[in-house]
Parts: sequence; C-alpha cells; structure tokens
Amino acid sequence: MQIRRISSQERLTHAFPLQAYAFEASPAPVTEAARYRGYLPFQEDNLTLVAEEDGTPLAAASAVPMRQNVRGTLHPMAGVASVAVHPLARRRGLIRTLLTRLLGDMRDGGHPVSALYPFRASFYERFGYAGLPKKRRVTFAPADLGHLVRAELPGEVTWERIAAGYEAYRAFTLRLAAERHGFAVFPDYRSERLRADDAHWLVTARVDGEVAAAAAYQITGHGTEMVVDDLLTTTPLSRALLLRFFSRHVDQVERVVAGVAADELPELWATDLGTVAEARTRIPDQNAPMARILAVAPLAGARVGPGRVVVEVVDDPFIAGTYLLDGRGGHLEVGGDQPGVPRATLRAAGLSALVYGVLDPDDLPLRGFGAVPADAGAQLRALFPRAVPYLFADF
Repeated sequence: MQIRRISSQERLTHAFPLQAYAFEASPAPVTEAARYRGYLPFQEDNLTLVAEEDGTPLAAASAVPMRQNVRGTLHPMAGVASVAVHPLARRRGLIRTLLTRLLGDMRDGGHPVSALYPFRASFYERFGYAGLPKKRRVTFAPADLGHLVRAELPGEVTWERIAAGYEAYRAFTLRLAAERHGFAVFPDYRSERLRADDAHWLVTARVDGEVAAAAAYQITGHGTEMVVDDLLTTTPLSRALLLRFFSRHVDQVERVVAGVAADELPELWATDLGTVAEARTRIPDQNAPMARILAVAPLAGARVGPGRVVVEVVDDPFIAGTYLLDGRGGHLEVGGDQPGVPRATLRAAGLSALVYGVLDPDDLPLRGFGAVPADAGAQLRALFPRAVPYLFADF
C-alpha cells in the first residue's frame, strides 16, 4: 500500500468517487463528473491524501487549512473532511494510517489544532478528538415578533443576494473569528464558494455604520420556511434589527428556522415569542463537531485562569509528553516538568476537552480521558474555565 498526496486534478479520479459513494446518493449519473470538476477551485490548497494499491485508490482524506479561535487566539486549524474508504477495503485500518499521516503533516505545517464533523464520535475520540457543542436550530413564527415592526431601533438593515454582499459578510465573519472562542473560518478559496453559488439572500444590520449582525438565508416556498444558516449577532440591538426584518415576512413564511450558538437563549429574545430550540445528534449524519490539540507549545498566550499544573499526556503520537501549564499571569505559559506541582495524567482527548472548555476535570476519569487527582483538578478547573465554543464553519 502507498500513501501519497494527490494533485487537484487527481481528486476527480482518486478522491471524489470514494467521497460520493460514502456521503451521497449513489450510483450517481455519469454526468455528475462535471459537477465534481466544479468543486476543484474551492479545494485547491486542501491537503488530500490517498491510500492506494496497484494504482487503485482505496481510501482518501482531506484537511482544509482553516483558522480557529481558541481562548482568544486565532490559530491555523486543520479541518478534516471527506474521509472515505472503498467498500471492499473497509475494516483494514486504512483510515487510521491515513488520518495519522494527515494530522502529522498538518501539525508539521503549523496547524496546532484540528476540528471535524464525525460519522461516529467514538471513532475519532480514539484519535484525540473531544466533542464540541452542536449549534442549535431555533424555530419561531414571524407573527410573534409583530411588536418589532414599528419599533424605533437605531441602525439600518440592508438586503441583497449573497454575491453582492459577500465582501461585507466575509469581513464580519473574520471579525467574529478574532473575537469568539471556537469560531472557525474557511480559507478564502473555500469561502468563495458562497459567492460563486449565489444561492442565499443576505440580511445585514449596521449600527453606527459598522456591520453588527448578518444572516444568510433561503426561503423554501410560499407559506413554508425561511431557513437561516447562522444568525450572527454581536449585541441585543443588532439581533433585534434582524428579528424585525424577519417579522416583516409574516404573510410570506410560516416559520423561521435559524442556526444559533449553543449558548443562545432564544426564549428570552422577546415577550410572548414561541420558540423550539434543539440540537439533534444521530449516527452517522447528524453528529456534533469535535476538535483536538495537535501541538501544545503554540497554545501559549491563550487567555486562561490562574491555575498551575503539570499534565502528562499519554497514548498520542502528536502531543505525548509532560507539560507545565501556568496561567497565573492571565495568559497560558507552557514549560517542562516541574516537581512539587499538582499533576494529572491525560489522554489527548482529555486535554483537548479542557482547552476547548467543554468538560470539567471531574468528567475526565468518568470518560476514560485520564487520571485527575483532586489537587490537579482544582488547578485545571481554574486554568481552563468552562466555555462554549461555536465552530460556525460547516465542512
């Protein structure tokens, strides 16, 4: 078996057919080859590896070079996607070999963190990934927002097709990436697909001339739904401006369905607003995202609490080792082993869960993520206070 990086054109023959079989209705018409060719400009700098025997591709996996905010610092991030295996080559360990090589290459290329959307969380947990919250889908009726129609709200709203407003929308998401924990954005070449497809409307709220909220959406039909990909807001005022825009569709759509961060509380947006907010998970196509740490030293400088602890990471090809993690100055410092400091032994998934803020130290032994004595747990809890990451990018 040979593992190699393939060129952009080779994706048409070595990667896309495997991915299509794994994730799409099949067999696809022969004419679909033209559609696959249309994907190439939006994957030009992806790192795609294939495992092949006698020139036949048996497995493929890709990494998108993205950026993600982790506790206040924007890091290069490897977004793993399109992991697929030939149906006659499954259960042979090909993906384990391929994924280990892919993550190693991305780490060596300067990507200290990675995220993905798994087909099965337990599979990727063995690769050091920890689960992140899934964004919620909130459903509400525009009629419940009637009080906003005549409300005097400072600010202005613009409405246009996404291609026309793309530059402002892209700039806004990059701003959120610099500010919001867990927020991840595509590289320019991948993000451009949103403009090229031009398949969404864009509503933008500006306050004092600055974009403060935005939502890309589609309407499925008269009397049906307005589907908002992500309701991106920065203040209660900017959110109210978008909600007022939605309310003006009372005679056009029955309901609005919008993606929101896991820490949003839509039931408090307005009085007498009926909402259903939910996050459903299901194997294999509706799982919550996951993320992991690929290198510890680059995390230095992250905004953390005043803990100080030694962490020994075991059973991982990328971050196994012993680290002194010190947050007494308000930002993480990473050093070597030091005697006399509280000590914990963690798997990579355990450290990843703490860094991303999704688990308490007491959760880790229960999940099989490590051994955390009480004194080390107290320091880890202070060092990595709970946080709610919002991945945003869907890949």
